[in-house]
Amino acid sequence: MTEKHNIDVSRRGAALAVLGAAGATLAVAGTARAAECPPGRETSGVAVSGPTQPRGVADAVLTSIDLGREKVGLRNHQLRLRRLVVQPGGEVPVHSHENRPALIYIVSGEMTEYKNICSVPIVHHAGEATPEDHRVVHWWRNTGRVPAVILSADVFEASQDPHMM
Repeated sequence: MTEKHNIDVSRRGAALAVLGAAGATLAVAGTARAAECPPGRETSGVAVSGPTQPRGVADAVLTSIDLGREKVGLRNHQLRLRRLVVQPGGEVPVHSHENRPALIYIVSGEMTEYKNICSVPIVHHAGEATPEDHRVVHWWRNTGRVPAVILSADVFEASQDPHMM
């Protein structure tokens, strides 16, 4: 691949490449099988209602990279890895991934996801991973009996720190 071709890589493609690398890293941590919307339950995008504030969630940024300083050249963008610990009954509020692709890995516990592109809740168990792309508007609840630990890798515009969203 020529240097000129490398420079012409789209920002979106570069962001997806960065997330792909993050996903490969997360996949090493476990089976990384995604829980999906059951066949026939997919929707084209319906309104999602749910909590507007986090409840019972501890959200810690583990590390991040300024993507403007990397070869992908995504100025004003960060790649971040967070650990969320969600207590039983805890909720991650409704949020969009329109401009913030992410990969989620359930380390322990289980979480139920309420998503605009699925007409039924999706239960995610320890060892599973799921992508959150531009189509997704959703929220999460820990419907289990123990705290759930989640790793979240996302790419976002640095001026819009969506911490806890």
